[in-house]
Amino acid sequence: MIHRMNPITAAAAMFLVLIAVVALLGEYVAPHDPYKQNLLSRLTGPVWTEGGSSEFWLGTDRLGRDLLSRLIVGLQMSVGVALLGTMIGALVGTVVGFVSGHFEGWVDNILMTIVDIQLSLPFILIALTLLAFFGNSMALFILLMGMYGWETYARLARGLVLSAKRQAYSVAIVSLGATSGRLYARHILPNIASALIVQLTLTIPAIILLETALSFLGLGIQPPDASLGQILGEGRDYLGSAWWIAVFPGLAIFCITLSVGVVGDALRDKFDPTLKARRN
Repeated sequence: MIHRMNPITAAAAMFLVLIAVVALLGEYVAPHDPYKQNLLSRLTGPVWTEGGSSEFWLGTDRLGRDLLSRLIVGLQMSVGVALLGTMIGALVGTVVGFVSGHFEGWVDNILMTIVDIQLSLPFILIALTLLAFFGNSMALFILLMGMYGWETYARLARGLVLSAKRQAYSVAIVSLGATSGRLYARHILPNIASALIVQLTLTIPAIILLETALSFLGLGIQPPDASLGQILGEGRDYLGSAWWIAVFPGLAIFCITLSVGVVGDALRDKFDPTLKARRN
């Protein structure tokens, strides 16, 4: 029996596909040059407001730049940073989890102690300290995004590996002479991949919000580059006179994180065997 997708999940998935297309095309779909300044058109409202212009659908910012075009390139930056950071954290955490689960003993104790230390410290304080000490750069910022959440993947992968390596199929494969590398790469990893993918969908919104918070504080993406958080931060001084500068990037962040969360919950419901057992 084929189960129909929940309408809310379907809408969230379609929205994320649209966001992915816009992020991939970036400046090619922007109606204006997102970096071109026009002080004669500064703080022009959205097209449906009084004083709005059909040339700028969502209005302009304090320097007369088209807000819609800025949102498109900002979306491209925010999504790119979030995906890169998530992949780095997932790769590092999964490798640490596999190493910990394979060797166990003192290796496991040391690695899990590092994980516990990471979990005990507020990550925002770590990020602020590193940015203050080393200065801001795109490479460091992406690396910071990658540091976020790796310990969750490490714990998850470790637990799954410890469970999988004691399963009958793993014992049989080892008894047939398979190496540890073949066991993990060809058999255990594919069996636990669904849980790791679900965790990816839970980490991406958190990294987007982290990037937003740091950029809002002026410690993230720096001008002339634009991100949703950076545009939101620029608009905080104009909430009374030009609300659209802050509202539209904030709305985009809300919709993206909500949609990823909805799709992530759907994937968890589909792949989590314990939830399947409860429903049955």
